[in-house]
Amino acid sequence: MKSQFTRRLLASAIAVLVLGLAPKAAAGSAKGSAADDCVGGVNVPNHYNQPFCVKNDEVLIFAANYKPFEASVTPQRTAEKVFDTVIGDKLRQAFPNLKIKYATWDYPVRYEDLQAAGVVPDIILDSPYNRIARDLKPRGWVQDMTPMLKQAGLDIGKLDQAAVEQVKSRSSGGLYGVPVFVDDYVLYYNKKIFDKFGVRYPKPGMTFDQIYKLAKKLTRQVGLDAYKGYMQHPDYYLQYNQMGLYPFTPTGSWNPAPEDMKVDITTPGWQKLADSLNRLLSIPHNGFTTTNDFLKGDMSRPGHVAMAVDTLSKLPTYAGNDLFIKQSDVPSYDEWRKSIDVGVASVPLLGKGSRTTYQPNETAAFIPPQSRHQQDAINVVKWLVSEDGQAELSRHAIKGVRQSPAVVNSFGKAVPELTGVDTSGVYWGSNAVLQNYQNTKYWDIPMYAVFRQHVLRDGMTTDSALTAAETEDIPAYIRSQAAAGLDW
Repeated sequence: MKSQFTRRLLASAIAVLVLGLAPKAAAGSAKGSAADDCVGGVNVPNHYNQPFCVKNDEVLIFAANYKPFEASVTPQRTAEKVFDTVIGDKLRQAFPNLKIKYATWDYPVRYEDLQAAGVVPDIILDSPYNRIARDLKPRGWVQDMTPMLKQAGLDIGKLDQAAVEQVKSRSSGGLYGVPVFVDDYVLYYNKKIFDKFGVRYPKPGMTFDQIYKLAKKLTRQVGLDAYKGYMQHPDYYLQYNQMGLYPFTPTGSWNPAPEDMKVDITTPGWQKLADSLNRLLSIPHNGFTTTNDFLKGDMSRPGHVAMAVDTLSKLPTYAGNDLFIKQSDVPSYDEWRKSIDVGVASVPLLGKGSRTTYQPNETAAFIPPQSRHQQDAINVVKWLVSEDGQAELSRHAIKGVRQSPAVVNSFGKAVPELTGVDTSGVYWGSNAVLQNYQNTKYWDIPMYAVFRQHVLRDGMTTDSALTAAETEDIPAYIRSQAAAGLDW
């Protein structure tokens, strides 16, 4: 009798336990990534306390520092919709037998979360400009991909060579990544302002002299409406400059000590760059605030900037497509867009006959040496830079690094709002190629000191500002970083 009672009691306890656990299991299954549903994988803790499971048989693609990928956030703080729409869905079609998991930085995990959990992405999409030194190399997540590319038959000679050179410049003599797309700088103009004042629209290939004349005409006051002719962020202008100038002088090593790093931004080329922009920003009542003012930034009235140089990723949103906008911001954008009718051209050129635009503001693909799926990863990267992959990116108004007629002619075809917009300026010209970077270590130096500190705030001339930044601000920054144990 006692034995029978014990068996019944035990059975009841098991039933209660099963019933109590069942809802949790169901919820975890619905999300597909709860900790107790992460068998055969690793759950990555994060400061949002959201489940994030990486299974052992999944190829993890992790993207960072491309703002459009951060739109369309779910309540679980995931942001996959933009990536899936522009390339992810096609990628999965191309590799139907591959389990691909995608995440964007901070949605919900960051590099440090992955590192703490012992999870290394198989493919990292990030900016080679400064993120190799800041995030990837310190973690040991880069390798010279040259042998891997040769074995896979991936010919980087068919890609934008300016983009390839930028990766090389940060790769200690090797090639840490493969360029995938370029969020290039372009010249936006508001047709409504040009029409209002009877001024002809900018065209691809216009020089700084020609743009200066337009900006002077369009910087004016009508009643209480003040119009600015031209806006451009001076830091990015110098960093991605169209002369291919590099701010450091070569040393005897790819890994020089901080005290061996010499800065040179006072040559005639740097002076020409600074003077070309300063003339535009010095037009009375055309003071620099933010390029976001082209739509609605700090200005009290939206749509009162005639021209602005900014990144290509803003073109679909300016034209009326909401894919790249966070849902909560859509009503504001809808209201602001009533004040603009967007046009796009190439950035102003330094001289007549030139076809050189800025150095590429690119995103590259990196395959860490710790990747568990290196062969799958290189196959994916090879597809991303194939004509099919590049054409798909271009269809969604993302500029590819392969510029075949099929890729160029595909631009914006998946964005119906761009139907009436002349986008011929997007692929016009060629990106500047970075020069004389060999035997240097890149430091993410404070270029803001030149314009935003010394010219616009302190009132210095451009030559004085360049000298102060070269001899005081930048060396002091490098010393402070080195003292803190950082090498960027």
